[in-house]
Amino acid sequence: MNVVQNLCFQGYYPFQLIKIYILLKQLCNTWAAGGFKIRIIPAEARYYRDKGWVKSYFLLSYSDYYDPKNLNFGSLRAFNEFILEQGKGFSSHPHAEVEITTIVLEGEITHEDNMGNRGVLGKEEVQCITTGRGIEHSEFNRGKEPLRFYQIWISPYKNNLEPTYSKMKFEPSGWKNRLLPLASGQGFEDALKINADATVYRASLEKENKLHFNSKEGRFVFIYISTGELSVNGQSLGRGDQARFDEEETIHLETATFAELVLIDVPVNHGNI
Repeated sequence: MNVVQNLCFQGYYPFQLIKIYILLKQLCNTWAAGGFKIRIIPAEARYYRDKGWVKSYFLLSYSDYYDPKNLNFGSLRAFNEFILEQGKGFSSHPHAEVEITTIVLEGEITHEDNMGNRGVLGKEEVQCITTGRGIEHSEFNRGKEPLRFYQIWISPYKNNLEPTYSKMKFEPSGWKNRLLPLASGQGFEDALKINADATVYRASLEKENKLHFNSKEGRFVFIYISTGELSVNGQSLGRGDQARFDEEETIHLETATFAELVLIDVPVNHGNI
């Protein structure tokens, strides 16, 4: 008799077995990586919410998703993937004391805020907002196709900052077979500036190419696979999977086919929130 049959006989329902499977898979991936230096979180473990007009994946506690063991990862406070239907959006709402980076993957987003900024953010464009003492903004899909984008929240190094807004278009050739800084508070000249000791990178990796990233003491590294298949220090990841490093480590990235990813380097501390 296998484990699943045995659990069924003990009175477990199928949905409970799925949760048990996900937890066991996470635990096995952690052990396989040799302790807790790297933790692999499979795509099916993401919190998923479908409201019809918007589909959301929350990788950390956010909105109606609350897990006391997954509140933040160092100063990374949120990583959300949204798929927003045409003509739909988020009406004006407030934010404060967080650095927000938005990466558009497909479609276009119309942004408007109470600082006087209004415009359209298209594919391959990135927007950064220092919410500081407080802002209000809206985000809508007024384009002709579904909108898919990431929204990343990072704690600032200092509270009560003056709110600011910036955006930039990045060419895909810039992140081809390299980690390209999109948003950073670590002095990368060609990246959008954020008020945090952190950097958001984007990369696409082709067959037979490798990337390496040195995670330093006092830093956490978060990796999210946008598409394709990627080997992270020998661990296989696919679309929607995460790898989290919480110790100093040299990170090796390679693929047998093709992969796109976002890598975020943050301090262990939570900032001044």
